[in-house]
Amino acid sequence: MRKSGYRLGLWLHLGIGLLVIVLLFQIADRYRFRLDMTEENRYSISDPTRNLLKRLDADVIVEVYLAGELPANFIRFQKSIRELLEEFSIYTDVNFDVKFVDPGEAASTRARNQYFQGLINQGLQPTNLNYTIDGKSTQKLIFPGAIISYGGRELALNLLKGNRASGPEEIINQSIEGLEYEFANAIQQLAGTGRKRVGLITGHNEPDTSQLAGLNNLVLTKYDLFRVNLPTRTTPITGYDLLLVTKPTTAFSDREKFLLDQFVMKGGSIAFFLDALSVNMDSAAGDGTVAIPYDTKLADLLFKYGVRINQNYVADLNCGDFPVVAGNLGDQAQIRMLPWPYFPIITNYGNHPVVKNMDAVMARFASTIDTVKAVGVEKIPLLMTSANSKVMGAPVTVSFNDLQSDLMPEKFQSGPRAVGYLLEGTFTSLYKNRFPPQGFKKENMVEDGVKNKIVVIADGDLVRNELSLEDGNPLPLGVEPYSQKTYANEALLMNLLDYLVDEDGLVETRAKEIKIRPLDKVKVKQERTKWQVINLVVPIVLLVLFGILKMIWRKRRNKY
Repeated sequence: MRKSGYRLGLWLHLGIGLLVIVLLFQIADRYRFRLDMTEENRYSISDPTRNLLKRLDADVIVEVYLAGELPANFIRFQKSIRELLEEFSIYTDVNFDVKFVDPGEAASTRARNQYFQGLINQGLQPTNLNYTIDGKSTQKLIFPGAIISYGGRELALNLLKGNRASGPEEIINQSIEGLEYEFANAIQQLAGTGRKRVGLITGHNEPDTSQLAGLNNLVLTKYDLFRVNLPTRTTPITGYDLLLVTKPTTAFSDREKFLLDQFVMKGGSIAFFLDALSVNMDSAAGDGTVAIPYDTKLADLLFKYGVRINQNYVADLNCGDFPVVAGNLGDQAQIRMLPWPYFPIITNYGNHPVVKNMDAVMARFASTIDTVKAVGVEKIPLLMTSANSKVMGAPVTVSFNDLQSDLMPEKFQSGPRAVGYLLEGTFTSLYKNRFPPQGFKKENMVEDGVKNKIVVIADGDLVRNELSLEDGNPLPLGVEPYSQKTYANEALLMNLLDYLVDEDGLVETRAKEIKIRPLDKVKVKQERTKWQVINLVVPIVLLVLFGILKMIWRKRRNKY
């Protein structure tokens, strides 16, 4: 009787335990709770990303082309991608299907090459890896990217990004830090219904359509773009989320500045890409030519918002090249590419998510920017020259003769100088306590604006693309026509656009930081034997001791 009651009690305990487990699973499924114990919250995704994933109403398919045999750093990269996408799948109610594919698995060389070409045509950039495994040198072409499908649309996403001046491990780490933003931004682009409206200001002798083709194409990938002829406009600028002022060379009238000012006061963002000086490169031979100031009449407007663009050029030892005729061979001119300090390569960035882990950007004839007092406005430096720079104050003589002699570092001691700023806060109208221009009523004027964002870059050429030397067609933004080097101008501009019109705050996810905690190689070598003993011998000794103690305990229990 006692035995059957004992068995019944065991079954009851088992049943109650199973019911408790099932109940806990039900509660956990309904009220999900995840705890990230890492210092930098590397396994957590931000609220804007979660909100985006919750709004999805169609299945998502992600094919990641990073599989097969890989070196250790790319395996870590692959693992980080997998973990992030697993997190994404938790916060959405739709089917989130993730596949990892090795493009090199094709049965034949021809099939593999066709597959590779197809990925390239879709926009994925290959990377040629050289690494050693077990003493064997291996070379492999990989595509560290993904193709995302949503609602019948596809988007190719390159995931290996970062500052190329960094080492391989740091580039991988920077790429991991940017994974959440890259995937979330791509999904937002595919799922977006109401596209933001961007206005391109015209009417002030801006670069022609062929020179702004790269900018136009970039904007149209994500936003709707409209040309706004400011001189002919007589009504307030409405219906746009962002205005772009791109390298104007003629003056803005008081009425035009009033239209821009009121656009800002009512919550519209503006990105200014301005040149302070004009130089004719065709006259730079011999003793050179003098750069002439542009008088766009925008100085008072920018001063009111908190910055001043100086009438100078900043030269930098970290610079691009310029083609110079070094002589003739027969009737053929001999072209040499020489360092040109007026084309600074920007690798020095401010502490803001927009420029975090940004690769090198090429500027051309950039000027320095100073900040001035503007109550309620925060001035955040975005782009800065290197420590080896110098400022050339007006009048600036630009001469190819400067290229003939060595660029001496002792002459470049001005230190880092800012050429781009982000302004955030509540702006005050230039026309506060003043009468508006003729044709506008004071009672309709806004004198103190709402919280807003403005970008000022002292280089109008940052948004201008070059033309191909072969056929004269526009090149993508950031592509240098002679060397065919690609700089990150396009990525920078897209980050700026996204931040200025972003209501979800996705750009803030670029602020994520993942620390590299490498082992001390010297210490590892010195203490290798000790840790091998600890890991291999100590567990066995503890297990033997446990067995002996248990045997002694059993003998004593049986004795009594």
